[in-house]
Amino acid sequence: MEIVRCEGVRKIYGKGENQVKALDGIDLSLEKGEFAAVMGASGSGKSTLLHILGTVDQPTQGKVMIEGRDISRMKASEAALFRRRKVGLVYQFYNLIPTVTVRKNILMPLLLDKRKPNQEYFEQIVSSLGIEDKLEALPSQISGGQQQRAAIARALMYRPAILLADEPTGNLDRKNSEEIIALLKLSSRSLKQTILMVTHDEKAALEADRILVMEDGRIVSDRKRG
Repeated sequence: MEIVRCEGVRKIYGKGENQVKALDGIDLSLEKGEFAAVMGASGSGKSTLLHILGTVDQPTQGKVMIEGRDISRMKASEAALFRRRKVGLVYQFYNLIPTVTVRKNILMPLLLDKRKPNQEYFEQIVSSLGIEDKLEALPSQISGGQQQRAAIARALMYRPAILLADEPTGNLDRKNSEEIIALLKLSSRSLKQTILMVTHDEKAALEADRILVMEDGRIVSDRKRG
């Protein structure tokens, strides 16, 4: 089942001599449960692609579909709602709210929508991520690896159409990095979660089902593993 489709996506910043093509004709399809890694040098367009898929930015040209819905030209308010409900976001620096517990951080997307969480699903996620004993702690009271686990749990709580991970291991040591990648793989396998991960870490990328390489705003390599 196709979850994401990009057709001829271009993103241009500036005008005239100052014009920069951040994306230059991206065609991409992601299936449900697929775990794809995106690699490329700084300025290759990786983050721009993530921002467009996350409805943080809009393409200059082309179409972006998520679960059959065109997100290319959404108004800001519509995009914010779609992002909260359909896009899980995991960043390098966790972005947890420091003044509330890990439990409330994880449940925040549902609390903002005034929705009652599925307790069984919540327990499944925190148990799988190994943070069930950290739920009443504040983010500052747990390790970086545990904070990233909490950020992943928060991203998964709404059962998003796609989880976008931007350098999720960039702020972690090797042991924690390997554990986080293993947990993303587990989410892909056991929860059929579609994941697109931007990384500079070739070892992390090799754990994905598929590796995309970007250069000058284009996908220059698209290789499925196994």
